Amino acid sequence: MISETKENSSILLIYTGGTIGMKNDPATGVLVPFDFNDIYDEFPYLRKLGVDIEVITFSPIDSSNVTPSLWATLAEIIKEKYDAFDGFVILHGTDTMSYTSSALSFMLGNLSKPVIFTGSQIPIGIMRTDGRENLITAIEIASAKDGNGNPMIAEVALYFQNRLLRANRTSKYSAEELDAFRSENYPALAEVGVNIWYNKPYLNVPCGGELQIYPRLEPDIMVVKIFPGMTENLLRSMLSIEPVRGIVLETFGSGNAPTFDWFTRAVAETVKRGVPVVNVTQCHNGSVSMELYETGIKLQQAGVISGKDMTTEAAVAKMMHLLANVSDPEHRDRLMGTSIRGEMSM
Repeated sequence: MISETKENSSILLIYTGGTIGMKNDPATGVLVPFDFNDIYDEFPYLRKLGVDIEVITFSPIDSSNVTPSLWATLAEIIKEKYDAFDGFVILHGTDTMSYTSSALSFMLGNLSKPVIFTGSQIPIGIMRTDGRENLITAIEIASAKDGNGNPMIAEVALYFQNRLLRANRTSKYSAEELDAFRSENYPALAEVGVNIWYNKPYLNVPCGGELQIYPRLEPDIMVVKIFPGMTENLLRSMLSIEPVRGIVLETFGSGNAPTFDWFTRAVAETVKRGVPVVNVTQCHNGSVSMELYETGIKLQQAGVISGKDMTTEAAVAKMMHLLANVSDPEHRDRLMGTSIRGEMSM
């Protein structure tokens, strides 16, 4: 189906940086930042969408340098501008886009409007850029309404190369392909071809209520990726680093880890110190099932939380969010193992 955009729908376009924001200087040929305030001059066909676009431009940030302070700033902007716009499009570098968009999904509560992230692999000023289509279609999706005038998308999503994905289900898959992002454990929210087809059974249904933001995040967490040959001294050193407050443990297959007593003992001691440990798989596709094998059962007995089919990016963002905003450890750990923004399968 092709969704109709309401005439004069309003979109706030937020440019944070990234490849999409670069074009060639005609005089020097050097890549320089694109001025998105001139977006209608550069892309006059945007006027055919019947969309009013306002632009907020950051001093360009290399996405490798993104920190939680940027995420908090974006959440505050959306809160401040929420009633004035029908939707939001955030332009961001691809390297950490899944982290930022996952974080925003947890930081924005009771969201009932689209927040669409996009970017590009090729600068927007290069003739064969993928940025042009990504930008225009992201704006069209952010403007799209159903037959009752409600937004088609009411969640944080990521649009790239003809697919709209739930943001906290994504990972960057390729450094070179234009189809750079995957959502291995959740279907696309929309597929874009001649028409835009929305996968309605998988779209978020707003629960109502006023938008809430949670700008506080706890950055002192660690991702520990296990590997064959990892020693006890190395593991204990990593788990005991101060001031680590939470650990995302990347395990093998369906949540498996070494069965050595020292391994499970080190993890159990970490949990007893009050440091939550969540188990996610190193595999791109599939889920942690700690009840299947001896190793998983031992981790479960040690107090490790199953991350089910969460991505590492979502687990990092969710742990930062919960550690900063939920004071009761038991409640926090229950939420960590439960879907709160559609980030894991039930």
